[in-house]
Amino acid sequence: MLSQRRIADRLHALPHGRLQGMLRGIEKESLRTRPDGSLALTPHPPALGSALTHPHITTDFSESQLELITGVHGSVESCLEELGQIHQHVYRSIGDELLWAGSMPCDLPPDASIPIANYGNSNIGRAKAVYRIGLSHRYGKRMQTISGIHYNWSMPGLGTDEYFALIRNFRRHSFLLLYLFGASPALGSSFMTGRAHGLTPVGPDTLGMPQATSLRMGRLGYQSDAQSALAVSYNSLEHYAATLQEALTRQYPAYEAIGVVDREGNYRQLATTLLQIENEFYGTIRPKRVIRPAERPLHALRERGVEYVEVRCLDLDPFEPLGIGPGTARFVDLFLLHSLLADSPADSPQETEALSRNQDLVATRGREPGLRLERGDGEIALTDWAASLLDEIEPIAHALDTIEGGLGYRDCLRRARSAVSDAALLPSARVLETMRRNFGGSHRGFVGAQSTKAKHQLLEMPWPADSQAKLGQMAAVSLQEQARIEAQDLTDFETYRRAYLAPERLQP
Repeated sequence: MLSQRRIADRLHALPHGRLQGMLRGIEKESLRTRPDGSLALTPHPPALGSALTHPHITTDFSESQLELITGVHGSVESCLEELGQIHQHVYRSIGDELLWAGSMPCDLPPDASIPIANYGNSNIGRAKAVYRIGLSHRYGKRMQTISGIHYNWSMPGLGTDEYFALIRNFRRHSFLLLYLFGASPALGSSFMTGRAHGLTPVGPDTLGMPQATSLRMGRLGYQSDAQSALAVSYNSLEHYAATLQEALTRQYPAYEAIGVVDREGNYRQLATTLLQIENEFYGTIRPKRVIRPAERPLHALRERGVEYVEVRCLDLDPFEPLGIGPGTARFVDLFLLHSLLADSPADSPQETEALSRNQDLVATRGREPGLRLERGDGEIALTDWAASLLDEIEPIAHALDTIEGGLGYRDCLRRARSAVSDAALLPSARVLETMRRNFGGSHRGFVGAQSTKAKHQLLEMPWPADSQAKLGQMAAVSLQEQARIEAQDLTDFETYRRAYLAPERLQP
């Protein structure tokens, strides 16, 4: 492990302006629910505009699953301020419905009743819906209703190789984020309908694991057995792109059995390859590039390199009205900078397998006293490894506080140290304790109460008039833009599908 001194030296050697130019944005998924904690089955509210074209409010897998997207921000405060204003607009547009405050879903109806997102009649809108139909056949609808926070981060001047070095270290150390911020140690039993599991009863219609941190990130959560066979390397863009290209073009027997269309001509998925499109590839972090209209993401990466990374392993924090607080955002900034500055040797298939085992251990048993993780050729106690990483992060916290003027980064580091020393302070422990103490162990009771509290808190906050006008105008313009796309779309869908999925479109 690196010493604080070496990290500090590398930090000070960064070209001028890189730290000051650090940018972040947040994407937050939430299910819309009824006040009783059941899934809202209403269509996407017209007051929120078009889910196809609105820049800040869309849907994820389900018509009932909102995704709220901020712009790019130079500070944590401005990013969360915008996220709060988007929430305020949503809450004023959904009547008595709530945004579910937990990552694991609310009470779910039978699969057939979970509505898949609708993006209209254009080819691009139909493709988005058919992709989600494919997800439902491949993994089941229940898994797709899991929600989380995606944290997008960039630093000026970073090249593609530097981003991939960061990604390798992020994957090595992401157990720390699951430990510190995992907040899904229990779930409603309706989520497990028809599935075998090793969970134990926590309370009424609630299952969990006593030392879990994030069931969302464990094997019962957002995982794919089919993708586990992918030997993805992050040693270079070329290695990464070659693996993705194969998964996007290689036929997969189980998905060939599903077929692209059924006997009545209804589409069942976009393709019969291991991945339908790039977004189907799961992972704790992704290299990303803003794409041009109709461009494939892999083509964009190959042609213009990595522009930012997308962190995907953060649970919704039910104790925060926005699902994420400033302390968590600041710690992710610190963690990503450490991942950039630390030595980053090449990965290997053996290490990748060990990291997967570590992730599952921390997700399901992370608060277990004495838990040991694999590192190199041996093992190390989770708390020892975590403490050494926090020591290395300390000079980064001092540097960012100097730039920002305050103690925000050092405060979040101090809280992380306390949580490593005392697991009772972790969100996952607080969730179980509050659930048991105040709600008889009920997942629905606890998350429902936190969802109601969050709505009231945000509706009571001032809502700037310019934000109201801006978001209202965006909704109207997005509906007009969807109508324009549909009016100009003259190609039949099958022609569009084949052209979009053509292998040559993945090349630079």
